[in-house]
Amino acid sequence: MLRIVLVPFFIWFLILDAPGLHAQNGPWRWAAAFVFAVAIYTDKLDGDIARSRGLVTDFGKIADPIADKLLIGSALVMLSLLQELPWWVTILILVREWGITALRFFVIRYGVIPASRGGKLKTVVQTAAIFLYVLPLASLAPWLGVVAFVVMMAALVITLWTGGEYVIEALKLRAAGIRAEKARVRENKQ
Repeated sequence: MLRIVLVPFFIWFLILDAPGLHAQNGPWRWAAAFVFAVAIYTDKLDGDIARSRGLVTDFGKIADPIADKLLIGSALVMLSLLQELPWWVTILILVREWGITALRFFVIRYGVIPASRGGKLKTVVQTAAIFLYVLPLASLAPWLGVVAFVVMMAALVITLWTGGEYVIEALKLRAAGIRAEKARVRENKQ
């Protein structure tokens, strides 16, 4: 929940740093980077606590991906609004992210699609790329902007690749669920 609460502060700090949507790379930008880092840390902390205690809740299955999408999505949109990240990158990532979330809800009656290693890698690389973009270091060292773009392109490739993997997993899960339902119906008729 803290991640969701931090999203408006992150956005607000980016807006405060960019009057007229022209980034100033001042103290508000540093504040936005700090809030983004704290929000990402809460995601890791939440996952560590859940794994160490063996806690997997229905609320967590729904709230965690939503919190992730809100934070990552708002960062991508803000970076594109600030003309620091091409819109096509933001659109491709958001379509994949929201599409997979919708797909998970669509097949939830057949089971849960767990986060894959590729999905976790995608999150790490996306987060690193966004953090590099949000940090106001490119004004000090312009080559860091190139590094941020390269990392973002890696994140985009991994994002699209793992999106395809999730679609395949969802189709398999749905097919297995339909087979199981048909078997139950046949069993009940006998």
